Amino acid sequence: MEESTEAAAGEEFAAVWDVLTSARAGYLAGVSPHYDEVFHEVAQRTERTGSLGKIDIAALVVWKRLSAQTRWVSALMSLPDTEVRQVTERAVTAVRDTALARGEAARAGRGIIGELPGFRRGDALASAVLTAAAPQRMAVYDRRVQHALDTLGLTLTPAPGRYGRYLHLLDDLLHHGGARADGWTARDIDTALYWAGGNPRLPPTAPPTS
Repeated sequence: MEESTEAAAGEEFAAVWDVLTSARAGYLAGVSPHYDEVFHEVAQRTERTGSLGKIDIAALVVWKRLSAQTRWVSALMSLPDTEVRQVTERAVTAVRDTALARGEAARAGRGIIGELPGFRRGDALASAVLTAAAPQRMAVYDRRVQHALDTLGLTLTPAPGRYGRYLHLLDDLLHHGGARADGWTARDIDTALYWAGGNPRLPPTAPPTS
C-alpha cells in the first residue's frame, strides 16, 4: 500500500517536474553565473561565524533587489550589531537543526528572525537570510515563486507559517521527484520556480490531486 501511494504521488508531481527541469535550465542559461556571488559570499561568511550581521543583511537586500528606503531599515540599522547577531545566531542554529524536518526547521528559524525590524511580515528577505544560513536545506521565497506555485496548482496560502509550509512543499517535491530530483536541493527548486514565475511562456500544469 505504501509503495503504491509513493508511486501515485510521483505521478502527480511528474508534470510539475517537467516545468521545474525546463525552468532550471532556463535560469542557468539566462542568469549571469556571477549574479549569486553576493549570496555565496554571505553564505560562506555565515558558515564561519554562525550568524549574520547588518552588513550581511544589507548585502542580501541588494542581492534580492529590495527597497532600502523604508522605515524598517532605519530601525534595523539603529540596533547594535551584537543584538542583530544574537537573533540571527539563534535562527541559524534552528534552520541547521537536522533533528527537525525541513519544514519545521524553516518554521522555527522564521519565527526567530521575525524578532528583527523588517522581518515581521513578508518572507522574501527572511527567506534569503535563512537560506544563506543553510543553503543546502532552505530556499528563497518571493512573489515570482508564489506566481509559479499558483500556476502549477501547488497550494501555498499567505496564512501565518507560510515559510515552513513552503519548505514542506519543496520537501515533498524532492521526496517524490524520483530520478529527476537526483542532485537537486531546495535552493535549486526555488531558482526554477523563480524563473518559471517570471516566464509566462512556460505552460501551466494540471494541479496535483491530494
